[in-house]
This record gives sequence, structure tokens and C-alpha cells, in this order.
Amino acid sequence: MTSSRPYLVRAFNEWILDNDCTPYIVVDAGVQGVQVPTEHVANGQIVLNISPGAVRGLVIGNGALEFSARFGGVPMQVFIPLQAVMAIYAKENGEGMVFGSEPGTPDPDGPGDKDDGRSQGGPDERPSGRPTLKVVK
Repeated sequence: MTSSRPYLVRAFNEWILDNDCTPYIVVDAGVQGVQVPTEHVANGQIVLNISPGAVRGLVIGNGALEFSARFGGVPMQVFIPLQAVMAIYAKENGEGMVFGSEPGTPDPDGPGDKDDGRSQGGPDERPSGRPTLKVVK
């Protein structure tokens, strides 16, 4: 099956906007193909506002998310392979979704899971390779 991530990112983006909130994405800047302003990367990640007022020409395709935006007044074309999107959430209340690795998708970090401490449930304690569902509040 194809990845569910692009469908979920599009759906959460629409849901966040429909509720008059601001969609933010967390991106793993170390994934091959990511083109973001490196001066704003911290701890290998960057958080980006993808609301219509912040970006132009947002396209969330099945393989990548791309848009143009200004960073410090400098225009830039941003390109993010969807496997690099770690989370999408509403700035105002934190509601959204954190993505794990999907079955059949190569892990961009190699063997072993990494926990960024963002999930409310703490470190991921599931056995490797078993699918799980997360409750988003």
C-alpha cells in the first residue's frame, strides 16, 4: 500500500485551518532531499508555519510538501519529502498528530527508533515492527 502520511498531512492541515488555527509542521532536516533554511534548524529539526498567510503555493503531494516563503525577508522555495514530516499540529492548542515510521518505509535514521520527547505518552515502548495507534487529544 502507499504511504498514509500525505493523506493525513492534507487532512490535518485542512482540519486545523477549518478550526481557525495555524498549522505548524515539525520537519527532520536531516532527511535526504529536505530543502529548508538551514540557519533556522535546531537539533536537526525545523518547525514551519504552513498557513496560507505564511506561505505561497503550498502543495502537499503524495511524495513531498513544497511551498515558497520568506525567511528574514529572503524568499526561498521549500521542499520537504513527506517522510521528513514528523508532526503537524495547531499552534494555538497543540492538537494534531505525531508520525512514526510506517511499515515498509526505510527508516531515515537507520536501525533503532528515536524518541524526540514530544509525545505525551513518553518514550515509545512498543516492540519494533508492530503497528500502534496513538491517541491525539
